[in-house]
Amino acid sequence: MTRIARQSLMALAAGVSLALCAGAASAVADPTVANQPAHGVVRLASAHAFDDTVARIKADIAGKGIQFFTEIDQAQLARGAKIELRPSKLLLFGNPPLGAQFLTSNPYAGLDWPVRILVTQDAAGKVWVAYTDFNWIADRYEIRDRGAQIRMASEVASSIAGSVAAKGD
Repeated sequence: MTRIARQSLMALAAGVSLALCAGAASAVADPTVANQPAHGVVRLASAHAFDDTVARIKADIAGKGIQFFTEIDQAQLARGAKIELRPSKLLLFGNPPLGAQFLTSNPYAGLDWPVRILVTQDAAGKVWVAYTDFNWIADRYEIRDRGAQIRMASEVASSIAGSVAAKGD
C-alpha cells in the first residue's frame, strides 16, 4: 500500500471513528447501550483485560500471516473532542487477495472490507470483541457467488475473536 493510500485510509477511518464517537457519547451515560443487539454483529466476551485483549488479537493476526492495517483508538479520538467514551479500539486487517474477491462481486462491499474487529469495555469493566458476520455482509451486498470465500473469512474472524474468548462463549 502506498504511503498516500495508507494516509488516506487512516484519515478516512479516523473521521468515521470520530463521527461514531460523537454519536456514542450517550453510551457512557446509559450502561444498557453496550448490551443492545446489533444486526449482523458477532460478539464474544474476552477472558482478558482490555489492552491484553487488543495485544493478543494483534498477535493472533500476525501469527496467521494476515496483513494488519491499523488500530484506531476511538476513546482517544473522543477525548480529543471532549467526549467521554469507555475503552474502544477498532482493528483493521485482512488478506487482500481474499477481500478483493468480495469487491469484484459487488464494489460496495468495500464499505465492510478490510475486516474490522472492535474491542470495547462496558460499564462493568467486561471486555467485548465484536465483528460483522460475513453471511450478513454477503446478504447486505447480495453476494451470492462467493460462498467458499465467505466461509473462509467467517472461519478466520471467528478464530481470531475466539483466541481471546472467555470459556463458555
